[in-house]
Amino acid sequence: MPTVREAAFRVFEHFGVDRLFGNPGSTELPMLKAMPEGFRYVLGLNEAVVVGMADGFARSSGKPALVNLHSSAGTGHSLGNLFTAWKNNTPIVVTAGQQARSILPHDPFLFAERPTEFPRPYVKYAIEPARAEDVPLALVRAFVTAMTPPMGPCFVSIPVDDWERECDWPPLPDLTLRAVPSATGIERLAAMIDQSQKPALVIGTGVANAGGWEAAIKLAEKAGCSVWAAPYAARETFPENHPQFSGFLPAWRDKLRGLLAPHDAILVVGAPVFTYHVEGEGPHWPEHAALMALSDDPQHLASLPGGGGVLGDVADGLAQLARRVNARAFTGKSHQLKDPEPAMTSAYVLKRIAALRPERAVIVEEAPTARGPEHDTLPITREGGFYTCASGGLGYSLPAAVGVAKGQPDKVIAILGDGSAMYTIQGLFSAREEQANVSFVILNNGAYAALTGFSAEFGMNHVPGCDLTGLDFVKLAEAQGLAARLVDSVEDLDQALSWSFAQTGPTLLDVRIEYAIHSH
Repeated sequence: MPTVREAAFRVFEHFGVDRLFGNPGSTELPMLKAMPEGFRYVLGLNEAVVVGMADGFARSSGKPALVNLHSSAGTGHSLGNLFTAWKNNTPIVVTAGQQARSILPHDPFLFAERPTEFPRPYVKYAIEPARAEDVPLALVRAFVTAMTPPMGPCFVSIPVDDWERECDWPPLPDLTLRAVPSATGIERLAAMIDQSQKPALVIGTGVANAGGWEAAIKLAEKAGCSVWAAPYAARETFPENHPQFSGFLPAWRDKLRGLLAPHDAILVVGAPVFTYHVEGEGPHWPEHAALMALSDDPQHLASLPGGGGVLGDVADGLAQLARRVNARAFTGKSHQLKDPEPAMTSAYVLKRIAALRPERAVIVEEAPTARGPEHDTLPITREGGFYTCASGGLGYSLPAAVGVAKGQPDKVIAILGDGSAMYTIQGLFSAREEQANVSFVILNNGAYAALTGFSAEFGMNHVPGCDLTGLDFVKLAEAQGLAARLVDSVEDLDQALSWSFAQTGPTLLDVRIEYAIHSH
């Protein structure tokens, strides 16, 4: 009979897992005792880094990721990015070390009293199996649950003495996990579009997660739709240089309603209706417009404030709609890029990144203050070309960029705020260890500028604790083995960007930008 460890690694192999993201602890050592040849251990120096890397890898590779954490303290360190993985709908299976079963009644050192409760509600499934023999089946269920849309992380707590126990080989299912939208539902969506004069297509993260990029383009072009990115979309939505791309919807109800006012039919795909950041009043969309939603997430439909919706795989639904709707010409307005003047502003730096980036470069972003200028100057034009965190929690994108780089072949450009980067700065060590093809570009304005910019919503003109003056990212990078350069003038910018983009391993640029508040 196999050991639990042998059976577990057969489960991992079945689901296409060839590496383990972790930070080793005492209660995980038996899991690591005899890893199969070719199975890689990806080290992060903090559990937030570990989960961020795994998330980026899973999203870019299209495969589930495996994470190993320590019991309470290690799992606690991971929770910010585990919450982000939940909001990103990322298929991750987390195994967490638990103390030996025989000493659990004695409250041992480094144990978790209620291990399955700790990560909830931000996992789809959490279990500590009743018997060691049940661990492999729990892992199978965790992978299937993680990969079933809407995807998300799952959690399995495993006592340290389980790994050497004997068990049966688990049955390994061969499943198709996507549910096709009903033909009746697609007919309803098509009828709404066909009966309209100026239809709008609002695309969210779920379209990219389902691989619906090409299907969305076909539908928009056939039906003459104006295409908007849903508020806080955490993936690429539509080619931002396409004439039918209209722009980005804000997370403010009144502003959003104003932008959608020209439309008499609105189809929201792969996103809630809608994600807001502040309170608002009045209707959620223009009262004269019909609205329906297409999503693989039942909660998007359960929380609809009116309108109608269809549940099912969004890529399949978009493809069905593209075949079904009537053809018409596009008569809307195109999103217009801006051309900022040379200066050490985020807008100008992002413009130069757009001009100099390698053709297939992937953008991973966590610079909240620069999100507006990014929309104005740095168009995302390729499938798989953009990643950020759906949760709004900082500390995701630096390690995620390492994972994205290991999950696909193209150069990754990580555009990070100085405040964001400091949450998981030790992820640079993992970038060097993995030789990840990432250009880290720190937009360093010496402040939590996004927060000071948002403070006007609450009638404040000063926010304490936002001054980050004095951080030296060149020294921080060099201390972890990365080549790095300081950029503090327009004259040096292009040369520094070109140098960084030409490297095949990780580099960092500390770009000193002017402290300016952008609202978008």
